[in-house]
Amino acid sequence: MKETEAPRVFLVGAGPGDPGLITRRGLELLRSCDAVLYDRLVDPRLLDEAPAEAERVFVGKEPGGTSMPQAAIDRLVVQHATEGKRVVRLKGGDPFVFGRGADEAQALAAAGIAFEVVPGVTSAIAVPGYAGIPLTHSGVSSSFAVLTAHASADRPGAAERWEAMARGAETLVLMMGVSALADTMDRLVEAGRNFDEPAAIIERGTTPDQRTVVGSVGTIADLARAAGIEPPAVTVVGQVVGLRDAVTWFESRPLFGARVVVTRPRDQAGELTEALRAAGASVILAPTIAIEPPDSWSDLDAALKSMQDGTYAWIVFPSANAVEKVVDRAWEVGFDARVFGQVKIAAVGPVTATALEARGLRADLVPERFTGEAVAEALGPGGGRVLLPGPVGAPTTTRDALLRSGWRVEIVGAYRTAIGSTDDLVPEVAERAFDAVAFASGSAVRGFVDLYGLLGPDARVACIGPSTAEVALELGLEVHVVAEEHTATGLVTALESAWRTKAERTSADN
Repeated sequence: MKETEAPRVFLVGAGPGDPGLITRRGLELLRSCDAVLYDRLVDPRLLDEAPAEAERVFVGKEPGGTSMPQAAIDRLVVQHATEGKRVVRLKGGDPFVFGRGADEAQALAAAGIAFEVVPGVTSAIAVPGYAGIPLTHSGVSSSFAVLTAHASADRPGAAERWEAMARGAETLVLMMGVSALADTMDRLVEAGRNFDEPAAIIERGTTPDQRTVVGSVGTIADLARAAGIEPPAVTVVGQVVGLRDAVTWFESRPLFGARVVVTRPRDQAGELTEALRAAGASVILAPTIAIEPPDSWSDLDAALKSMQDGTYAWIVFPSANAVEKVVDRAWEVGFDARVFGQVKIAAVGPVTATALEARGLRADLVPERFTGEAVAEALGPGGGRVLLPGPVGAPTTTRDALLRSGWRVEIVGAYRTAIGSTDDLVPEVAERAFDAVAFASGSAVRGFVDLYGLLGPDARVACIGPSTAEVALELGLEVHVVAEEHTATGLVTALESAWRTKAERTSADN
């Protein structure tokens, strides 16, 4: 291997589970690779960051199940590199902390293949942090050791070194030790740790499925077994565990533990999805509709020409979708910003107004309430013409309200909402393995009912506004909350309220 040869393989630490914990360098490499070889605990959202054409190869190891031998993984990494590919070997946690990354680095070096190691956030530190357990704390612990319950017993001096570490550090972090937890705790007591010393085990740390069980060295194994704790899990032993009640933050978020279905189209779900995850929810993305062009652009093209000629007093945009399709179509057929120069613009809601701003336009009117009635009230009595672009076949609530106020309304189809395919059903949704579903439009409600049917009594239904809720009720769904602020943030706030209410009722029943 020449010293000047550019690396072809990158041993990248993916972090402990939360995809947001991958390093900037790791994400940069992932987005430019030709092949990614990944472990079992790598979040699927990270794989989505790789180019669509990149090869994705699973080389994970299943606990207690069939696993690919490390030597076979080494050969695969070398093989992909020798084929001229830019390879990311994506490993959970940090490649060199119980990650067998050194094995793969040695194999690459032996084959003369240049490589780069990109450290990752190790679960030994991140998982306790997400559980509210600092590994060091002034006056409590000034040292910690990371151990594995699977250390090779046949290495000379292994037992002595393990016992020395068990006695020598004030805080112990035990990796890969669920099945051997009882034996490990017995070994700690034999090594001199106190039977009553605080201990905690954290399952699936840094993810929305995180669970933490707290006990002592003498009780944690039985408590973990009773709770059904399974790998991956990290165990912490030490007085720092006692700080958890005051320091816990991740599991205290308002939607922690809630599995929420987001029904928006994938390319429009980002804001709601991120807001839900920030609140602690586990998001199940299950688009029930797709936004498609209308069968013909002729009506919209004619309306744009009439608008440029000053035919309309107002154009009312009911949604960000309408903004996107109308404005993008105007630019596509040769109009510029002057097409909107002879008309006033109303936006139903701040999200719609923001979509206008992103395209260099400013709304003259944004009603305080995001309904058709509010639009009509804000425009006041009129006699002029109003252009109302929206989805083909949309409900006429806004039109009817404007007509009652004396406006002459022309509806034009700017896009179609198509129901998703039954070939793309999401298993968790079909099996009702969720706690709540968030609807941001009436069409998403119709798509959901068409694809998945009605819901059982345990699932919470949250709607972004009254018109969406009205559709849900008409179709037979029980609506639990309607967002007061008809935005993604308002919808999450509504879900938080519903989740608290459900949790309080469950607690009272128990």
